[in-house]
Amino acid sequence: MLELFIKKQNKDKQIMLLEDGNIVEHYDSELIENKNEGDIFVGIVRNVLKSMAAAFVDIGTEKNSYIQAKDIVPQLDETKVEKRENVNFNIKRMIRPGQKLLVQVKKDSNQLKGARISAHITLPSKYIVFMPNTQIITISQKITDKNEQERLLKIVRENIGVNNGAVVRTSAIGKTQEIIDDINKIKKELIKYANENLS
Repeated sequence: MLELFIKKQNKDKQIMLLEDGNIVEHYDSELIENKNEGDIFVGIVRNVLKSMAAAFVDIGTEKNSYIQAKDIVPQLDETKVEKRENVNFNIKRMIRPGQKLLVQVKKDSNQLKGARISAHITLPSKYIVFMPNTQIITISQKITDKNEQERLLKIVRENIGVNNGAVVRTSAIGKTQEIIDDINKIKKELIKYANENLS
């Protein structure tokens, strides 16, 4: 039996989900209030450090966030090219102080340092994980049927648009129009967000 308990005290809210008397999930609004992992921001580049191949970006949090050069350059399929660690990047040719940058928080900040961010955005939805600014399209390893793999790749390639990539999720098996609708919805939301924040 599932039971949901909500305890509210001032601005703090605790939510517990119990299954057969055992806590299976617990949320505390006070603890997660400042969590930004997975969130997307338009940041402003503050400092570019060539020697570290990194930069500090203001995303509106207490500490400036940190981005490495390899998380700015376009994504590549690492099964086909050398790994990023073996490449030297001149970050000063990629970004400059004062520049706006669309980024996603990959790791939250802590007491010592700001959040780690990336310009490699991933937007999970029901049937795909949408990845703008890359041409990588892959299929979940759980989809093993070769014909279904090819069918899904064809649907995504025909609808994803130029310079967009995706990971096709297992929930996409047997679906067609649902995948197309999913892609179009994400593209529309991303365009709207970019127009509102990057202009």
